[in-house]
This record gives sequence, C-alpha cells and structure tokens, in this order.
Amino acid sequence: MGINHWPVGERPRERLLEQGASVLSDAELLAIFLRTGVKGRSAVDLARDLLAEFGSIGALITAERAQFKQARGLGDAKYAQLKAVLELARRHYAQQLGKGIDLTSPAAVIRYLRAELGDCHQEIFGVVFLDNRHRVIRFERLFYGTIDQATVHPREVIRAVLKYNAAAVILAHNHPSGVAEPSMADKQITQRLKQALDLIEVRLLDHIIVGDPATSFAEQGLL
Repeated sequence: MGINHWPVGERPRERLLEQGASVLSDAELLAIFLRTGVKGRSAVDLARDLLAEFGSIGALITAERAQFKQARGLGDAKYAQLKAVLELARRHYAQQLGKGIDLTSPAAVIRYLRAELGDCHQEIFGVVFLDNRHRVIRFERLFYGTIDQATVHPREVIRAVLKYNAAAVILAHNHPSGVAEPSMADKQITQRLKQALDLIEVRLLDHIIVGDPATSFAEQGLL
C-alpha cells in the first residue's frame, strides 16, 4: 500500500509539517527526500532498504557516485539533488558563523564543520580563523591525507594565522571511518599546535574531529 493511502498522521511529510523534522526517523527523512518508491515498495520501504544496504544514513550520503547509482531507486538525478542539499546546508551554516555566532559553545561550529567535511572520503585538516570577538574570518582546508592520517605542519598553520590576522582558531579534521575518537597522533599534533600558537599569542579554542558523532577536544578537557 502506497504512503498516500496511510492515515494522515502516519505520513512522513505530514508529520514533519505538523511536528517538525526532529521527530522523524532516518528512514522517514530519507523517504521524503526520495519522494517516491519503486514497484512493490513505498518510499519508506525503499528508504529502509537503502539504509540496510549502506549501513547508515552517513554512509549513504558520503557514497561515491558510482556506488550511489547502483542502489535500487537511485541515480544521477537523486545524486545531484543530494549534493545540492548538502551544499545548501554547508552554505547556510557558513553564513550563520559569518554573522558572529558565539562559538564558546562548539554546537554551531560542529554543525558547519560536519557540513563542510562530513562527506569527504579523504582525511582533511582545516582551521577556522576567528577575530578577537570570536567571529569567523574564514575556514580553510590546509592539509590532505589518506583516510588513515594527515600530515600537519605547524609552520603552515602559523603562516595562515598571520595571513588572516586571526586572534583565535578552531582546529578541525574528519575521520572518514565515522569514528571520531581522538588518536594519540591527534592529541600530539593538537599540543604541538597549541604550543606554537601560544608563542604568537593566538588562542586555540577547540579541536573538533568530524565523525558520527563529532568530538570536541574542549568538551573532553583535552586542550
């Protein structure tokens, strides 16, 4: 039976409009994105099939184009639509940060960094440069590595800090595996960068590892 024949209170789109997106499951949210199902499967059924096939919503979102297209009910049109939605989210959070949101709490910057780095298959190390009122000057990707590690050079970070005349920074990198537990190497490079930044009187506010969920060094007392 198609979703249109379900009771109104059980339909994902109607529930979202009445109660908000947060009450919906991953499958229900994905069903709204898909809009339609396939023969013999409603949009919700198809969404559940896709989540089972990919393992998680994150794995589906970050799938390479070829893998994405192989799944039943998906194709180039859906892939383009998904990438457009992700880019809209990234730009939205970038604009929010640019308005000077208080970054003493990691929540806003984590949302932005997840949109910026969450769908990357390669490990990337970047820096959010902030002025003395903790307003964002710029986010820049500085180092690219394999999915296992990224080689980070403190002198390049300091050079970028001076270039943007930043008063504070937030370090960030992604773990493509989705596991955001800080490694010993993550902790060591954080301390090396903190020492280098201290020499030029620039504050290190946080180091955020983008994963599922993200990890904040500041919240874990690791700075």
